[in-house]
Amino acid sequence: MEPLISLQQQLLQPYTLTDEQIAFYEQNKYIKLKQVFNKAIIDFFDEAITQQVAKMNTVKTALENRNTYGKAFLQLFNLWRENESVKELVFSKRLAKIASDLMQIDGVRIYHDQALFKEGGGGITPWHADQYYWPLQTDKTITAWIPLQATPLELGPLEFSAGSHQIIEGRDLEISDESESFIQQKLRITDFKHVIEPFDLGEVSFHSGWVFHRAGANQTNEVRKVMTIIYMDKNMILKKPENNNQVNDWHTWCPGATIGNIIDTPNNPVLYQH
Repeated sequence: MEPLISLQQQLLQPYTLTDEQIAFYEQNKYIKLKQVFNKAIIDFFDEAITQQVAKMNTVKTALENRNTYGKAFLQLFNLWRENESVKELVFSKRLAKIASDLMQIDGVRIYHDQALFKEGGGGITPWHADQYYWPLQTDKTITAWIPLQATPLELGPLEFSAGSHQIIEGRDLEISDESESFIQQKLRITDFKHVIEPFDLGEVSFHSGWVFHRAGANQTNEVRKVMTIIYMDKNMILKKPENNNQVNDWHTWCPGATIGNIIDTPNNPVLYQH
């Protein structure tokens, strides 16, 4: 394994986006970027994040006895506050600059991070838009989806409905059987391209808070391990929550933030600014 200092240097090193990539994101509100990280970085954080998830996971219910959401993945949050090694990845300027450049803004804060581990035999992640859960005033939000292994289709990689941020219907649905069927029907009668592709080792995707996405079932005996980081405009304002999930998110991820003001709390530091 490479020494940590060299990993840290790589986490700082800028990843240069082309004008074409920024335009692609602007149009489709998702993008997949190859070779964001090398094998040494992925291997290091695979080990660190897997150990932290094992430490934090409290789910003991057998897979077959969980609801659709529970079957989709084990979900652990804000690992950066628990583990200094994981924090190195979550606070990576390389990733945060990509997020800022894709959204064409001056800088980003963290909203929160989450590990999404889809167990062997785990079910689908239903169609949904993330920002249903977030009490954030604008659409300047983006999630980095970082697989901790190469992710072929049978492991259940993230799928996108390209450009579907334009659809308003379905935004008010939490992740559920209902969101899967309703949004699937809605997308079926539109021209938005459904993108289902494997991820290479070191490939990372970025998607907007309002673009619809899902993931297939994990058809293997291996765990599909993914780390995600949710970024928001460094000037993001807390809006008045529109549902109970947004109330919960406010008090969980932005404690101390006040409605109508910039979300500037110890939980939401600026990770990159021009």
